[in-house]
Amino acid sequence: MQSEDQKKLENIKKFSLEIRKNILEMAVSAGASSAHFGGALSITEITATLFAHQMKIDKKNPKWEERDRFILSKGHACLAYYAALCEVGYISKEELSTFEKNDTNLLGHPVINRNLGIDFSNGSLGMGLSLGIGVALAAKRKKKNFSVYVILGDGECNEGSVWEGAMAAPNFMLDNLYVVIDRNNFQQTGSNKEIMSVGNLKDKWLSFGWHAVELDGHNIKELYDFFNNSKNIDKPKAIIANTIKGKGFTFSENNNDWHHSVLSKSFYEKAKKELLNK
Repeated sequence: MQSEDQKKLENIKKFSLEIRKNILEMAVSAGASSAHFGGALSITEITATLFAHQMKIDKKNPKWEERDRFILSKGHACLAYYAALCEVGYISKEELSTFEKNDTNLLGHPVINRNLGIDFSNGSLGMGLSLGIGVALAAKRKKKNFSVYVILGDGECNEGSVWEGAMAAPNFMLDNLYVVIDRNNFQQTGSNKEIMSVGNLKDKWLSFGWHAVELDGHNIKELYDFFNNSKNIDKPKAIIANTIKGKGFTFSENNNDWHHSVLSKSFYEKAKKELLNK
């Protein structure tokens, strides 16, 4: 008989697989419109762990006042976000197929629509952490018992505003704030090493006064254990999540051509076959 933890881990794993399937279907349904495929796939397990396990949400009420808040600072990875909201039940499969089409609610970056579970708009990089700090601080001031979860890109950490936020959060003692840095080692035009290396991210976040760990961003158990074990830590928390851009499909893994590309029918069919073996 499975333990309770094993059941939860299996549920997250299934949720993660469904996110990948949804990402694939949205990307191909976009047709000639390019989709940010690689950076969505690198946060699949992170997003699944948050939405299937960690975050306090009401599947029947996306506007529940006590819900945890999610901020996708790397807003271009919204395929993973929309895919998760579909699995929660806020977005239908039919609506997913409208991604980037005329009159859609599902644009290439998230636009606030709380009926669909999208709490915040995001596009310009470097903004999400500051937004998250404001929301976490408001929760403290209003004595509300919810947490805030922000996903940053590692290339996004080139923005100075990220480090202003990193300095501010411990100052305000925001133990209700979690940040996950998607360290897939690429940004739009090349590798981080070529453009601007972010160095040892764990040491940087520790130096600002955060509780920081480094783990495998595709290892559901490592993510699960971190969230379960960090609840009573009285600091803001940061995960440096080592990931693979384009994770899940052989043609896209660590291939920065898939940062923002059109998914052709041939690649779609290849990906579908690979999913059958997972």
